Amino acid sequence: MQRSDILSWLKETDETRLETLWAQADATRKAHVGDEVHLRGLIEIGNYCVRQCAYCGINACSQGITRYRMRPEEILECARTAHRLGYGSVVMQSGEDPGFKPETIADLVREIKTTTPLAVTLSLGEREDEELRLWKAAGADRYLLRFETSDPVLYDRIHPALPGTLSDRMAQLERMRDMGYEIGTGVMVGIPGQTWDILAQDIDTFRHYDMDMLGIGPFLPSPRTPLGGEAADTFRAAPGDQVPNDELTTLKAVALARLVCPQANIPSTTALATLDPQTGRELGLNRGANVVMPNVTPPEYRVLYEIYPGKACVHETAQVCHGCMEARIRSIGRVMGKGPGGRRAAQA
Repeated sequence: MQRSDILSWLKETDETRLETLWAQADATRKAHVGDEVHLRGLIEIGNYCVRQCAYCGINACSQGITRYRMRPEEILECARTAHRLGYGSVVMQSGEDPGFKPETIADLVREIKTTTPLAVTLSLGEREDEELRLWKAAGADRYLLRFETSDPVLYDRIHPALPGTLSDRMAQLERMRDMGYEIGTGVMVGIPGQTWDILAQDIDTFRHYDMDMLGIGPFLPSPRTPLGGEAADTFRAAPGDQVPNDELTTLKAVALARLVCPQANIPSTTALATLDPQTGRELGLNRGANVVMPNVTPPEYRVLYEIYPGKACVHETAQVCHGCMEARIRSIGRVMGKGPGGRRAAQA
């Protein structure tokens, strides 16, 4: 598949033609990662952040939110809950927060790895190499760092760098791979300023870097951010060239990501389920995804981790979320994954 083919599929609107894309993506998923759907227990460990990303509801400038950091014992109990529920891995996610000391994160990773069989994914933003090496030595398996857009001009507009620093997430991803991490990234579909050419380039970038994990969801605006208010109009591409943040375009991006990275682990994201609570997760799984990320964060913290409003499952307990996920997976003829669920090529 050439980049021109990716672009053509992204713009395709004929439902009959799209059935071909859906079938190809699902067949590729089945051939390369099988029918197992792997469950990653998501722990949103804190919502402090020093960054001012223009799309994120917990960025440093967001007003009217209550900030929190979970205590280490609370985080460990979430991991134990994930293990009891049969999940193969956990994802520790937060804003970019120096309040979580590197040694604290290392201790948490070490404790999870020595007391459970869980794989550990970290998603803690842009970090120094010494921190990343510390966490890898403690036992961390994977790191997720979304770049959101491969276009350098749009990237700089939505990711203001901290004073005296440069923001280069692709370089960090490559360094982490050299350290032994499985690496993951992702993009939002329909972010203001994203053109069809840029989204095609994003998907081609996944292939170029041969990513182990890919997260693709629709842009959902937060009213606390520049992209959630009137300022968003100054970002938008010309009419007809601006990618819509709708379900169909997101599913096309998921399917194409599966075709260009056949072995990658690709979640059917919470953002997609937020856009379509009834069938969003199932459609994602039927269009190439093989992972879901049930939330095991205590509900009192979960409601505070508001990257965008109206997030799906925000009031559910971990047990309720597990039951719902299992029912959805079985309803489409798929099976619950077992074990850590790493990339097959990485495990070979």
